[in-house]
Amino acid sequence: MLIGQGDDDAGIAAPELTEKQEQEAQDRTSVSAVVVHEAIRHDGEEELNRPSSALAWSGLAAGLSMGFSLVGEALFRAHLPDRPWRPLLVNLGYSLGYLIVIIGRQQLFTENTLTAIIPLLARRNLTTLAQVARLWAVVLVANLAGAHLFAWVAGDTPMFRPEVRAAMLSLGKDAAAVTFGAAILRGIFAGWLIAMVVWMLAAIDTGRVAVIVIITYVVGLAGLTHIIAGSVSVLFLVMVGAKSWGAAAWGYMLPTLIGNSIGGVSLTAALNHAQVVAGMAGKRKSQLVPGA
Repeated sequence: MLIGQGDDDAGIAAPELTEKQEQEAQDRTSVSAVVVHEAIRHDGEEELNRPSSALAWSGLAAGLSMGFSLVGEALFRAHLPDRPWRPLLVNLGYSLGYLIVIIGRQQLFTENTLTAIIPLLARRNLTTLAQVARLWAVVLVANLAGAHLFAWVAGDTPMFRPEVRAAMLSLGKDAAAVTFGAAILRGIFAGWLIAMVVWMLAAIDTGRVAVIVIITYVVGLAGLTHIIAGSVSVLFLVMVGAKSWGAAAWGYMLPTLIGNSIGGVSLTAALNHAQVVAGMAGKRKSQLVPGA
């Protein structure tokens, strides 16, 4: 049976498709922003309703897992010659921790700046705000606890060979060599990109690993600051006595946290939520106004 498509706005007849062809056309259409938004909102609702103990254990696992970004980079750096092209390969290791965390569905703070804030933007009340604050606090503390533990193992035990530990020391110094303002600015872009990974993964069924690797590789190669991945590197310096706790917290962790939060909430969650709300408002208006 043929399905008449009618004329479009330009007066040109649209092709007539069979039901099978119509279904194929729909299957090849990109997922709409509304569908992606709703999928993330559902995930956010589930996270907000999880008990604090479950969030804490998942957050601790994520903090530990992010340490493998440092390990991956250090292994590449220790075994590659010191050439101008070396960073292009070294930063492939930076994606390792993100792959473990995201594919393993562990709780990472920069992901939650998107998934948790979408339900709050959709349902603006004190109850939801309190839920978001609880989730952020629990996950952030648990992530940092995991990062501290991993840094301690890497810095104070013979877990890794001397050449790998030397590479970790160099990577830590590179990460810590940033001013307060630069850490905020770089953190904004890192938070933006990591939150966009979540948005993009909700829109695709295949190629998830490629999306995670490509985006996080760019974050690492650009030297952007991440509150968990970067903190593992900087805390390694603390564990080996190359940096004080205060310098690590004030010089890197605090400004990075500010930047990641701004990037994840303002540039990703708020803007993507705004486009969905504006699109739905426009659709309702066209339904109410004849000829709109």
